[in-house]
Amino acid sequence: MTDQARETIPIASDHAGFELKAKVAAQLEKMGYAVQDLGAKSEDPSDYPDYAHPLAEEVSTGQAKRGILLCGSGIGVDIVANRYPHVRAALSWMPEIAELSRRHNDSNVLVIPARFVSDYEAAEIVDKWINTKFDGGRHARRVNKIDNDNVESTDQGDGNAS
Repeated sequence: MTDQARETIPIASDHAGFELKAKVAAQLEKMGYAVQDLGAKSEDPSDYPDYAHPLAEEVSTGQAKRGILLCGSGIGVDIVANRYPHVRAALSWMPEIAELSRRHNDSNVLVIPARFVSDYEAAEIVDKWINTKFDGGRHARRVNKIDNDNVESTDQGDGNAS
């Protein structure tokens, strides 16, 4: 990745994800990405919506292509992020889930449950998520239906679970 084309990935956490966020940010930088740290800035108790909203807003408006959120369980930041149009946040506790979230759902926000994964597992999750491409095809049709409330569902199923 050249400096000129270097993608910036925003990352945010509450206090529970603070320590792991620093490790994920270092991993991203090693992989050649610029990191925008949206907080928290310490392990002092904080409220996850204060950090999830700004990151989700950046992805929703296209200021960022994708982002990473962390909190204790991952659930709180996932709920906040998925309230935004065009955000597809995926709570991923193992690399295979991160991979499927990219391949089948074109996830653009990775959510890591900091209290439930090791540093090693988090690194594997990030690596898999960053390096997996969206499959498109039948999955693109499904993803397009997420933000479009006016899509008439004529899909009778194709026998392939996602």
